[in-house]
Amino acid sequence: MALHEVVVLALDTGIAFETGLPHAFLGGAQDETGRPLYRVRTATPDGGPITTSAGYRLLPDGDAALLDGADTVVVPGVSGWPWPTPDEVPADLVAVLRAAASRSRVVSICTGAFVLAAAGLLDGRTATTHWMHAERFARLHPQVRLDPDVLFVDDGDVLTSAGNAAGIDLLLHVVRRDHGNAVAADVARRRVVAPWRTGGQSQFVDRPVPIETGSGTSATREWALHRLDRALTLDDLARHAGTSVRTLTRHFREETGQSPLRWLTQQRVHRARHLLETTDVSVDRVAEQAGFGSATSLRQHLHAAIGVSPLAYRRTYRGASG
Repeated sequence: MALHEVVVLALDTGIAFETGLPHAFLGGAQDETGRPLYRVRTATPDGGPITTSAGYRLLPDGDAALLDGADTVVVPGVSGWPWPTPDEVPADLVAVLRAAASRSRVVSICTGAFVLAAAGLLDGRTATTHWMHAERFARLHPQVRLDPDVLFVDDGDVLTSAGNAAGIDLLLHVVRRDHGNAVAADVARRRVVAPWRTGGQSQFVDRPVPIETGSGTSATREWALHRLDRALTLDDLARHAGTSVRTLTRHFREETGQSPLRWLTQQRVHRARHLLETTDVSVDRVAEQAGFGSATSLRQHLHAAIGVSPLAYRRTYRGASG
C-alpha cells in the first residue's frame, strides 16, 4: 500500500507547535508491522524558510509544488496576522489552496481556518476555529457556517479544528477515520495524550480547571468503562461516586465538558466501533457488549455519531486494515 502523502503548508508567523503536530501524529501512525502509514513533508509557498511564532526559522522540504502530489494538506494556525479578508490574501496563495482542495483533503488547525476561508474553501460549509477568534471570523466570513463551540468539524474533504490541543484531537480523528481506532489509540499512547475526544465536545470556554479532590469523577468513569454492557443509570453512577445526581452531573461537566449520560453514550459508541473493527461477532452481540441492548439502538447511535451503519463501518475499517 502506498504511503498517504501529507503536506503541511507553513506560512510566515505560523504557530510553531501546530506546524509540528502533523509530523508527530500523522507521521507517527504505523500498521501492525511497524510500517509508516503517512509521509509528512512541509512546504512554504515559495520554498524559502519562514519565521515561526516561536522566533526560529523553519526550512521546508520544498515549495507549493509539493501540494500537487498531496493526499492531505494541513494548514496550521498563524500568529499576528490581521486575519485577512479574501481581497488581502495573495492571489498565488489562493490559487495554490484552491488547486489543492480540488484534489486533496484539506485540514486546518486553529486560525488556519482564516486562511482557508479567505481562499473561499469554507463557503457554505460548517467549520470551527479557536473560540477567542470566533466573533471576528464570523464578521469576516458570514458565508461560513461557523460552529465556535466544538473541538473540530469533519465536513468530509475539509476539516477544521479549534486551538492547539484540538488540533491533536482532529489529527487523531483523521488517523481513526483512515485506519481505525486501534491505530489512532497506538499513536495517542506513544504521544501520551487522550485517545478520544469527539469533535462535538465543548471547547471549555471560560471554564476553570477543577482542583483534584476526592469528589472527582475519574474513579467512577473508570468503574463505568468496565461495565458498559450493563444498564447503568445516573443513580448508579452517583451511588458509586458517593454523591448526589446533581453534584455528579456538575463534576462531570467540569471535568469532561459533558453530562454523565452523554459521556456514557460516547464511550459505548467507542466500544462498539472497537468491536466492529477488531472482531467478527454479530451486530447484535456488539450492541449487547457495548451496552446498547439491541442492534436497532446501536444503528441509531452509530449513525448519529458518524453517519454510517454498523455493517458499513465494519466493511470500511476491516477492509482498511486488511
